[in-house]
Amino acid sequence: MAGIIHQAESAQLLEELRTQAGRAAQQLAEAAHLRPGQIVVVGCSSSEVVGRRVGSWSTPEVGQAIFDGLRSVFAPMGVYIAAQCCEHLNRALIVEREAVPGAEIVNVVPQPKAGGSFATAAYHSFRRPAALEHIRADAGLDIGGTLIGMHLKEVAVPVRLEQNHIGAAVVLAARTRPKCIGGERAAYDEALKDGYPD
Repeated sequence: MAGIIHQAESAQLLEELRTQAGRAAQQLAEAAHLRPGQIVVVGCSSSEVVGRRVGSWSTPEVGQAIFDGLRSVFAPMGVYIAAQCCEHLNRALIVEREAVPGAEIVNVVPQPKAGGSFATAAYHSFRRPAALEHIRADAGLDIGGTLIGMHLKEVAVPVRLEQNHIGAAVVLAARTRPKCIGGERAAYDEALKDGYPD
C-alpha cells in the first residue's frame, strides 16, 4: 500500500476503512437481529478495497483495519467472526475455537498470498484460532466479491446496507432464516421469518 499512497494518507485511509467496516457491521447486526453466540462469515478482498482486481494486491494493513472495525462491533455483542480464506485455501474459515465446539478442525495458517490478508489478520488476532473447511453461519458480509454463500445457513436473505462500500470494494450482506416447509396448508410462526429468535 505504501507504493500507492503516502504515509499520512495511508493512516487516514486505514482509519476510514475501520470506520466503514464498523458501520457495515452495525447495520448488519441490526438487520439480522444478531445475538450472542451467533456467527457472521466475512469474506474480504483487500485488493478490491484498494481498487485492484481480487487476488492481485493483497494488503495486510487493510485486512487488519477491516478486521478491527468489524470486531469492534461484533465482539461486544458476543457475535463471532468466521473469516473466509481465499480460493487458494478452498475458502476455508478462520474462527475462534470456542465458537465451534466439536467442529472438525483442519491444519492451515493463512498468509496474505494463500488465504488472504483479512483471514491472516483474523488468525493473528483471535485468542485460539481454528481453521475449518465448512460452517453454517447466521449472517454474512462479502467485501469485494468473495462469494461467501457456501458458508451460510439456508435460507439466505439479502440485506441492503447503507454502508455498501468499504474503500473501493462493493459490500453485499445477508441474514438467514429457517426454511418454511409444508406447502399451502401449513401454518407458520411469522417471527421466524425475521431470523432465529431465542
